[in-house]
Amino acid sequence: MPISCQTNDNTINITIAGRFDFSCHKEFRDAYRNTPSDSDKKFIIDMSGTDYVDSSALGMLLLLREHAGSEQGKVVLKGCKNDVKDILIVSNFDKLFEIS
Repeated sequence: MPISCQTNDNTINITIAGRFDFSCHKEFRDAYRNTPSDSDKKFIIDMSGTDYVDSSALGMLLLLREHAGSEQGKVVLKGCKNDVKDILIVSNFDKLFEIS
């Protein structure tokens, strides 16, 4: 499975491995869908194993941000490889998400 999820108190850790594209949509949504949508939750998306992102992946991240409480929510994209990070920055996602 390219997506795994672990919950620890108010932190939800979602790990994405391989390609992050439309084929992951249901699995990614299911990883966070059952968590309450409030600004007390912190979502950490571990992308250290992610080799590729497309426009649908960017859309999925925006849906997660909305679920997390938009600007009040906390979503961190961590461990991005240079190619993935470049796509996020060109798409201005560094203004919407913390990228570490």
